[in-house]
Amino acid sequence: MKILKLLNKKFFLSSLFCLFFSFISFAENQPVDIWNIENKENNNSLNKNKNEDLSIDESPSKFKIFDMQKNNEMNIITSDQNLNSKEIKIYGLYDPQTYGLDMSMWLNSDGDQLKSIFTKLNRISLSKDASEIMNIVLLTNAESPQRNITNEEFLKFRSDWLVKNSDLDLIEEYLVKNQVFNLHPQLTKYLVNQYLSEANIKKSCEIFSKILDPLKDEYLSKFRIYCLVYSGKEEEAQLIFDLKKELGFDEEYFERKMNFFFGYNTKVDTAISEKTIFDFYLAHKSNPEFNFEPNDKTSKMIWKYLSFSGLLKSVELIDISKLDEISTLEKATHNKNYPEKELFKIYKRFQFNINQLLNAEQSYKSLTNIEGRALLYQKTLLESDVIRKLNYLKLLKKSFKDNDLENAFDNELKKFLEKIDPMKIPDNLTSFYYTNIEIKDDDKFEKKYNKDVLHQSKLINYFNGDYSKSKIEKDVENFLKKIKKNKKYFFSKKDQIFLESLKYDGIVISDKYDDLYEVNKSEIPTDIQVMINNNEKAAALLRIIEVIGQDKLERIDEDTIYFIIATLNQLNIDFLRNKILLKVLPLKV
Repeated sequence: MKILKLLNKKFFLSSLFCLFFSFISFAENQPVDIWNIENKENNNSLNKNKNEDLSIDESPSKFKIFDMQKNNEMNIITSDQNLNSKEIKIYGLYDPQTYGLDMSMWLNSDGDQLKSIFTKLNRISLSKDASEIMNIVLLTNAESPQRNITNEEFLKFRSDWLVKNSDLDLIEEYLVKNQVFNLHPQLTKYLVNQYLSEANIKKSCEIFSKILDPLKDEYLSKFRIYCLVYSGKEEEAQLIFDLKKELGFDEEYFERKMNFFFGYNTKVDTAISEKTIFDFYLAHKSNPEFNFEPNDKTSKMIWKYLSFSGLLKSVELIDISKLDEISTLEKATHNKNYPEKELFKIYKRFQFNINQLLNAEQSYKSLTNIEGRALLYQKTLLESDVIRKLNYLKLLKKSFKDNDLENAFDNELKKFLEKIDPMKIPDNLTSFYYTNIEIKDDDKFEKKYNKDVLHQSKLINYFNGDYSKSKIEKDVENFLKKIKKNKKYFFSKKDQIFLESLKYDGIVISDKYDDLYEVNKSEIPTDIQVMINNNEKAAALLRIIEVIGQDKLERIDEDTIYFIIATLNQLNIDFLRNKILLKVLPLKV
């Protein structure tokens, strides 16, 4: 019966093949409507009138720092009858007007300069503040730059950033809303692989249900076939798989695994491929007795999959006499592929005599590196004196660092340090303490007003939209009168930033207060000023991101904050300016 079924299927396939191939060719050649990224069933209502206004559904992701609104109003854009959608490609998530940007914010920029900035940014581990601005710059709907850079190069910079930032929800939203899975195959593969590495095949497969066009990438096409099987659509999966074979697909490993899922193979195929996380997953799911021992060459993604799937050997089963095996786990912990707490459970299983524990500071030197770390860890657990405990922690951290395993003792070290009162730490250990402890997030601080300092007063609520023009002018006038009379008042750079931002908004401030400070326009770097003069908004924002780099905005010096705000003022990017001001001006407690 199975043979007859296959013969009937082959006959059906031969008659369906031409129709299927024609459908693929037709679908792939259709232009994408960049303004309507909705499901295909909505197309009929959208095609009533070619000259109707088209709407963009803009829903910016939540940014903790910038406190985005959950529901962004629909922005109505009138379609230009002369717009050639085949030539102008616009991809993104956010309405440019939301952030004070515009559709042409890249057009005046030189591609060579953009490439240089992107290359520099790629080398930096950006702070949360800088990353959030980067998301806005790269994911705001706008035309791509035209000079000295191709559309493919520009899209790759966006794709590379999304991978580096690794916000899976944001990546999925971008891909689905713009339907650019074929334009960004590497980004799509990154997304499904990341979900799969967390043993979340359901989430990986959900992506494919949101793809409207045939996939051109071989890897993604295979993944989609398996997802049909996973969803209980074996016949559809078999049909597509057979069509791929008719078109020349030939991959023995994948075919053997799929034959198992189709029920054709009664004998288990024990072959394990580590070429991709998907190949590895197929090996696991097609073998009821699957067993795998990772090593130094095992990829980070497979380590992660093993951990999430509960396939790593339990601590109790690890033979502590096999130091090579423990060394592999130490390296995996350093690379964040193995949980720290599990490694330190292994250390607790080592046995030492009383003399070794009493003289741990000297005894660990005569042991192997692994045994020495286990001894220092156990001694740290037993020590009650704060100073001695800190000394043992420092020795343990040094031992990891000397073997290029510094990251293996990161989270567990922070847990130890969090239990120690900073007031009891001696001067010679303060540097070690503050270098390794988790610093409290400034976002958790509350804002406090200081009625005697201009930039810390309630007047800053103007940037929240809490003041009318007439009221802010009146209240600022009264405050400046008070400052004018107070000879001891120090007019700070932040006070200057506050007033100049008001002036750029058209708030009238009397000339009689001009002598309170001197404006220094030369503080803006020359290249950024050139970008301002050329109205290169996007490029200027990229340079600001580069300046912020790894730092939090609150920790950047006042002169740098001054030129950042001055740049945003000149470019009329009020949204970002206001949010930055509300982070750097207030007094926090």
